[in-house]
Amino acid sequence: MNPLVAFALFAAFGDASPAVTKPAAPEQAVLVRFDYGHKDWAAFFEFEKGFETAIAESGLGDYDGNELAVDGSDGYMYMYGPDADKLFAFVKPRLISAKILKNIRVTLRYGKADDPNAREVHITLGS
Repeated sequence: MNPLVAFALFAAFGDASPAVTKPAAPEQAVLVRFDYGHKDWAAFFEFEKGFETAIAESGLGDYDGNELAVDGSDGYMYMYGPDADKLFAFVKPRLISAKILKNIRVTLRYGKADDPNAREVHITLGS
């Protein structure tokens, strides 16, 4: 084939070879439940802002948000990524050093949320 024709076809239609895609990494989660004990969540939101930024910059996963009790008693934080162990290793010192979080209970989930056979590991960080 004439090289100019081949270039024109490639430019018009792109590469005709089949796309090679990486298989999706398994979905894993780090789920954190904690006691808080204050009706004013301002200190938590300040902590959460830096926590979310650190996770995003680490490239290890995503911080997906929180669920907080209206009375300030407790809350949850949700993180997802391809490797729960690496993500947890990264966030663990941040969780421990956050004096506002008490009785931290972490669930590492190795699989999709809707998979009833996904393995889970439960870890307590404080009392």
